[in-house]
Formats: sequence, C-alpha cells, structure tokens
Amino acid sequence: MGVADGDHVFREKVYKSAIDVTIAVLGGKWKSSILWNLGQQTMRFSELQRHFSDTTRKMLTQQLRELERDGLVHREVYPQVPPKVEYSLTEKGRSALPILNQMCDWAKVYLDEDV
Repeated sequence: MGVADGDHVFREKVYKSAIDVTIAVLGGKWKSSILWNLGQQTMRFSELQRHFSDTTRKMLTQQLRELERDGLVHREVYPQVPPKVEYSLTEKGRSALPILNQMCDWAKVYLDEDV
C-alpha cells in the first residue's frame, strides 16, 4: 500500500488523518487515564492497579507496555527484593497533557449541557 501526500504512517499502518494517529496513540479504554494519572505523579504498578481496579492486571500491563513502546511512559525497574517498578511520563508523554486537559474541559462543558 502506497503512502499518499497527507497520509501518516504509525506502527506500519497508514492513516488518512493526524487525528486518527492521535486516537491510535491515546485511544483505548485506559491509556488516557493512565497518562493523566502519571502526569500528576510517578506511580508504582501496585498504585496504578489500585487506581484502575476495574481493569485486569493483564490489561493494565498491556496498556502500559504500549505506552512505553510509543515513548510516552518510562518504566524504571529497581534491582531489589521484592522488585520495585515505577512508571512516569517521558517528555513525549508530558506533551500529551495539554490535550488531556482540553478533553477534561470539554467533558465538563458537555456534561453541563442538556443532551
């Protein structure tokens, strides 16, 4: 498949719009919330797991791995017993915070309107 002018390639897939790439990166049930929470503080896996109690350990791990693969989240493993792993935002991850702030603002306005 060729790439036309204006197309965007992400993870070997061609997207027609940059908004579709944004959704591919930030979309998913938990990714935006994970980024939002890590924007407030560095968190250990167990803290994230408590915060996202509606998801499974497997799903949370998958979402964190995808965010790490995409360069938005940094995973720090400390060589100790028991193992300690902390997650934080990278510079690229912090660059998504203004978008997430705008999404929160939009949601507040949306919820205040009669739908």
